[in-house]
Amino acid sequence: MDDLKKQINDQKRQKNALILSHYYQGLDIQLIADHVGDSFELSKRAKNANEELVVFCGVKFMAESAKLLSPHKTVLLPNPQAGCPMADMVNPETVKRLKKQHPNAAVMCYVNSSAETKAECDVCCTSSNAVAIAKKIDADEIIFVPDKNLGAYVAGFVPEKKFVFMEGWCPIHKNITKEQALAKKKEFPKAKLAVHPECEPEVAALADFAGSTSQILEYCENSGHGEFIIGTERGVAERLKFYQPHKKYHMLNPGLVCADMKKTSLGDVYECLASESGGHGVDLPEDMIQRANLPLERMLELGQC
Repeated sequence: MDDLKKQINDQKRQKNALILSHYYQGLDIQLIADHVGDSFELSKRAKNANEELVVFCGVKFMAESAKLLSPHKTVLLPNPQAGCPMADMVNPETVKRLKKQHPNAAVMCYVNSSAETKAECDVCCTSSNAVAIAKKIDADEIIFVPDKNLGAYVAGFVPEKKFVFMEGWCPIHKNITKEQALAKKKEFPKAKLAVHPECEPEVAALADFAGSTSQILEYCENSGHGEFIIGTERGVAERLKFYQPHKKYHMLNPGLVCADMKKTSLGDVYECLASESGGHGVDLPEDMIQRANLPLERMLELGQC
């Protein structure tokens, strides 16, 4: 394992590459990355970095977002089979149908979506800025795709606007139940419950804190409390335990594991660096880059990310 890490670092230096890792990756991947973060945060890192070769340890839509912001750079996805079930639940046809049904609505698209879906939308959002973006959109009606739970969470903070949802969800967060949350709070009565807003609304309502992955990490790291129940993907709890061993962290549900995020191995990272493509490269048509970049740039213009 140490030899493989050394080989990865040698390849990275030789090729002046940047390695990015999402928080849901395995801890071994997080520890060899130059930056670890939420998906769009990492895309911005890629855009602002001097390196022209970017290895994005995440899933397909994340690497696509990095390519949209940095079309001139080479973006590699170590495991091309790493996808996202939620992103696959929405497509351009779905968005077109909803726009036809609600012609006066603005389409707000969660970044957890494909580039071709983004190309049909008005503005993107992340889980950390979704509420602020919704408040700034100049429309009384908002079509929110694809995650219904995140959309419902946002709508609760923007009651003056009408929201239209589709039936999309994150399989990991949707499987957390109210009963599980109540049982865990009873088991650890001194612990604070932190969950992602992709959870069902009844679960989020029980939480002491609801926020994006990076916001959950910040909440736990900066809080004076010493014990937490983590209601999001296992990689977050692993990172917290590694960097803050003096605090106690309990998984709300031991099954909160994103199989796609865990597909990336150190061997995959080495292979894509060694080949600099070999099927790992993220390539998008120029017209799609131009159209899909517009809602991302619109989000940046609103100044909430």
